[in-house]
Amino acid sequence: MFNDKQMELSYMLFDKLKGKFPDIQLADITEAAYDPSHIWVNVFMPDNEDREIALREMAAEISADILLDYGYGITISSAWIPDYKAQAQKIA
Repeated sequence: MFNDKQMELSYMLFDKLKGKFPDIQLADITEAAYDPSHIWVNVFMPDNEDREIALREMAAEISADILLDYGYGITISSAWIPDYKAQAQKIA
């Protein structure tokens, strides 16, 4: 589980991104599948591919600063919308 500082930094990462990309939404905050000490901030991404790329670039810079300053790995990840996932399974 996460400590208070990790949660604070996770929300700070999201808030900074939300300030520049107001159309994103926070889905949840989870442990990374490959490393329980690493955190994923799962976000519903912008519909525009160029905006998503810009968001990911900004997130990478902020995440690198968090890692260097605090030693915590915190990364954004695309959140799945359950209805889309169910529709994709029906199509396949």
